[in-house]
Amino acid sequence: MTQSVMTFVGKGRGALVAVCVAVSVSGCGMSSVTSGLGTSILGGSGSAEPTGVSEQDLIAAAKAGGDGAPALSGGDAQPGCPRFVTWPRDSHLTIYEPGRIGDGLAIMHRGEITKTARECSMNGSQVTVKYGFSGRILLGPRGKSGPISLPINVFVTDSKRDRLTTDKLRVDATVAVENPIGYFSAVRTVTFNVPEGARPGEFEVYVGFDRNTPNAG
Repeated sequence: MTQSVMTFVGKGRGALVAVCVAVSVSGCGMSSVTSGLGTSILGGSGSAEPTGVSEQDLIAAAKAGGDGAPALSGGDAQPGCPRFVTWPRDSHLTIYEPGRIGDGLAIMHRGEITKTARECSMNGSQVTVKYGFSGRILLGPRGKSGPISLPINVFVTDSKRDRLTTDKLRVDATVAVENPIGYFSAVRTVTFNVPEGARPGEFEVYVGFDRNTPNAG
């Protein structure tokens, strides 16, 4: 599956305004919107890998809506499919200058996951979930031009919230000076077994920024 390259733009006063507005509106957090794209194919034996979730749709949704924006398809089109949501608290990540964590004037950049989507297929006891997420990057007052890479964790949990599998990836971008906000999206798949007696809907797929990042707050 592919992972997109984010576009970072902006610096200076405009970047400071972008971060301040985002923090004041969201309370330093972003609520994710989960939606199935396309028709349900859950439960079909030997069904093909889901294909409806796309980076283009996700990034368009991220650009079109801010906090509280409607779901991409107006609701969950696959209620029996494992949910795909952001892990509590990890929908955003703020990077500060070294030694100045928590200082708003020392913010270099801030990443926010604002949209999620997923669909799935079933083949015997195996479930394949195609998931996607998108969001934005806001440059802070100490942001600098150049390449930026932010770490992401994706993991699957069962009904007891025990982790079954974990995937690590990065979203990359290059900072420019014209605008303070850039957008990103990524789409991948994960396949796992559902034990006998369990239902796919009891499992969940989570995404979040990796907070074990230097100078993160």
